[in-house]
Amino acid sequence: MYVVPFSMGPVGSPLARLGVQVTDSPYVVISTGIMTRMGAAALAQIGPRTEWVPAVHSVGAPLLPGEEDVVWPCNETKYIVHYPESREIWSFGSAYGGNAILAKKGFALRIASKIGEEEGWLAAHMLLLKATNPEGRTFHVAAGFPSACGKTNFAMLRPSIPGWTVETIGDDIAWMAQGPDGRLRAINPEAGFFGVAPGTGHSTNPTAIATIESDTVFTNVALTDDGDVWWEGLTDEAPSHLTDWQGRDWTPDSETPAAHPNSRFTVAAHLCPSIADTWDDPAGVPIDAIIFGGRRATNVPLVAQARDWEHGVYMGATLASERTAAAEGTLGELRRDPFAMLPFSGTHMADHWQHWLIVGERLGETGNAPQIFQVNWFRRGEDGRFLWPGFSENSRALAWITERIEGKTSAMESPYGLVPVHAAIDYQAAGVSDEDWDALFAIDAAALSAEADDTDVFLARMGTKVPSAVRRQHEEFRSRL
Repeated sequence: MYVVPFSMGPVGSPLARLGVQVTDSPYVVISTGIMTRMGAAALAQIGPRTEWVPAVHSVGAPLLPGEEDVVWPCNETKYIVHYPESREIWSFGSAYGGNAILAKKGFALRIASKIGEEEGWLAAHMLLLKATNPEGRTFHVAAGFPSACGKTNFAMLRPSIPGWTVETIGDDIAWMAQGPDGRLRAINPEAGFFGVAPGTGHSTNPTAIATIESDTVFTNVALTDDGDVWWEGLTDEAPSHLTDWQGRDWTPDSETPAAHPNSRFTVAAHLCPSIADTWDDPAGVPIDAIIFGGRRATNVPLVAQARDWEHGVYMGATLASERTAAAEGTLGELRRDPFAMLPFSGTHMADHWQHWLIVGERLGETGNAPQIFQVNWFRRGEDGRFLWPGFSENSRALAWITERIEGKTSAMESPYGLVPVHAAIDYQAAGVSDEDWDALFAIDAAALSAEADDTDVFLARMGTKVPSAVRRQHEEFRSRL
């Protein structure tokens, strides 16, 4: 067994919190050493009256006398249990990172969301980035996307617009609290990236590929004949022969993927070429904008601005995405994922929405509430192709967002919120036709009305705790249709 003390966030930061995990998995020890500030410095922070989160983990596969170990021990019976009130995590039977590296989703979201609710700050499933425009003004953005919807790509964005730079602060989780200056400040509580490998390649995310060149733990990927790693999307063409993630021979003619669809890489954040020099600032970075986004083929526009904080909370509360390999269910099926937190909240989801409303009200009292937006890189045309090129071109939507913060560009009304006027984004420079641009913002009232009916069903599932502000915003959405 290993005893693993760690700090979520820079050691000694007022926004950091402490934990200790006991585990029988050396993979967990190595991964926690990458994903957190693990070791003596964290242990030294724990005194007789220090609050810290205990986390117990076992793969649940003890060896009998004479029994040989296996490559990936686990138990068919699995329990991954969180106790937000008593700040405990107990995990048995699973060796998968999200269920075994308990500092990550278990602590940083499920337990932290309860701590934040009680202490007045936000634990969010959000990337953090720093954008600098050609005039040298910097903006800090927190963006919440469901798993496998492009968080890492956006956090490591290489802008296509000359003069713009984007730097990475975090790709998955943000802790945000009102600072002494009245602004919402955020830290990345993690010290590394636990990214989805498939789809990450030289053409889609060259920064991520540069980050994982060395000192990286890979899980459930394929192996090349010379001992390197490979997964779908790493290169345009697959090697002629691989050993797949289950140890079997694989060729391009094989019927199954070479890498598991949820295979992962774990790597230290400081190895990222785009990492910002403020990524581990103990005081956190001031947040200018909050963005929500999911994988939507229809209905949701490329980018829209919330009318105010309350409307932004409604955007987050009704967020939906098509299911991916990281979420249970049928691929492509629409899944409600409010605030990208449905699998990760340690509180009732409607209480989570109310907490956001309370934090926003406090920020509004000092005039420091960040502006809220929604994006959708994945809208498709009637022929099934993506209407927006995505990746580096997403910087054009980001630039419009920052210009809205500065009051430098115009917007017009739509049922979803405020959207760019025709000339506000140079979509032609992104290779988008006039017809596709119009389709990115097209309103199908019947389809949106049907989605509003589905939202009614979803809100009903949340019960009587749904804040009146969310219900009011939903009725206003219907009226705008």
